[in-house]
Amino acid sequence: MSAEPQFLSFKGLKQYSPEAGWGQVHTLNTAPTPKPMPDNVPTLTETPEPELDPTAPGFDAAMDVLFEKLRASPNDQLTQTWRTIAAEVNLLTQRMALQRELQERLHRIDQDLSDLRSTILHHLQDVEQAANQQLSTARHRADMSALAQSKLAAKLNADR
Repeated sequence: MSAEPQFLSFKGLKQYSPEAGWGQVHTLNTAPTPKPMPDNVPTLTETPEPELDPTAPGFDAAMDVLFEKLRASPNDQLTQTWRTIAAEVNLLTQRMALQRELQERLHRIDQDLSDLRSTILHHLQDVEQAANQQLSTARHRADMSALAQSKLAAKLNADR
């Protein structure tokens, strides 16, 4: 709204007031001064009580009792049952939300467990390959040692 005065021209704009009639509007920022409210005007939160005159021609004491009962809040079993149902539905909704959250957490934990299992299997395969390579290297060394021993033994026995 702060950008509106830049684009709109208010020249010639008039405002109607019941007390003053039609008058010029000079700026948007000037607000009319509120007049004090009379004391007998009820607010929105108040409900004015009707004044009953027992001597009035349309007054009936039974009607007055009926209206008093209608104004009183109900405290019967049905109202209490509905309040209990509403509280239980709220609790059920909360528990269902908690259940969904726990199921999501469980799903994430299952996914993490699956990832960990595959990571462990991958590491075990790496260890197996390294062990097989070490074993192969050890066999080659043993074969080379046995061959060198037999060649050395043959050369030493041939020189005698």
